[in-house]
Amino acid sequence: MKKLLLALAATSVLAACGKKEEAAPAVPAAPASAPVAAAPAPEVGPLKVAIDPTYEPFTFKSADGQPTGFDVDVANALCEQIKRKCEFVEQVWDSMIPGLNAKKYDVIISSMSITDDRLKEVDFTDKYYNTPSRLVLKKGVKFTDAASIKGKKIGVLKGSTQEKYAMGDLKPAGVIVNSYEAQDQVYLDIKSGRLDGTVADYMEVTGGFLSKPEGAKYELVGPDLKMPQYFGYGAGIALRKGEDQLKGELNEAIKAIRANGTYKTLNDKYFAKYNIDVYGE
Repeated sequence: MKKLLLALAATSVLAACGKKEEAAPAVPAAPASAPVAAAPAPEVGPLKVAIDPTYEPFTFKSADGQPTGFDVDVANALCEQIKRKCEFVEQVWDSMIPGLNAKKYDVIISSMSITDDRLKEVDFTDKYYNTPSRLVLKKGVKFTDAASIKGKKIGVLKGSTQEKYAMGDLKPAGVIVNSYEAQDQVYLDIKSGRLDGTVADYMEVTGGFLSKPEGAKYELVGPDLKMPQYFGYGAGIALRKGEDQLKGELNEAIKAIRANGTYKTLNDKYFAKYNIDVYGE
């Protein structure tokens, strides 16, 4: 009996030693975090561009009322380079800079010359064209200098470099200077006989007046007018002061369209018949 009990005990011990431990249930792995999506880049809005559409062939309206011209085409080419859409805002010329500083638009691309006086109020990009101004008078009027047209009536665009020249050089010599809100108003008064001539950008007065029937009795007189104290350093894009990033982008865009042939295409579109590169010196 004792032996039997001992055998049974040994069997129990062996059974206990041979029992397999069941593995503890695996702890489920935490689900992997979903990748955080990058925040979308803020959408850049249109570039609001101020123009005075009375300055053919640089800025004017087509037959269907749309803004067109060299300035407008250059603006669109630059907008394409900086990946923005141009939105044109019409503005009377002598309110251009106040409107810019009041944030009515982002830039002025409307044949605005870079001058020391304007640089006190706004900033400018590099030039995108540079053409001289000229005096225009009725054929047959003898011109040697300002004094030779004493008493003649000259119309100029209000707030323009040409107005500054006329007030500085012509008016003191006895020339009567009348200022207008728009250059096309000057031509209307020349046509009606209320004016004897104008001072205007060479290409603008050639394309916008002299080449048309109403300009047939008028001609360019005197030398090219490009004195920096009056006419500045070429036409640039005006921006508010402190807009350094936008200024840099536009300067690079000007270089790009000059290098890739776009500028030449636009120049030839408007000025090939005059055999001129309006980029100038």
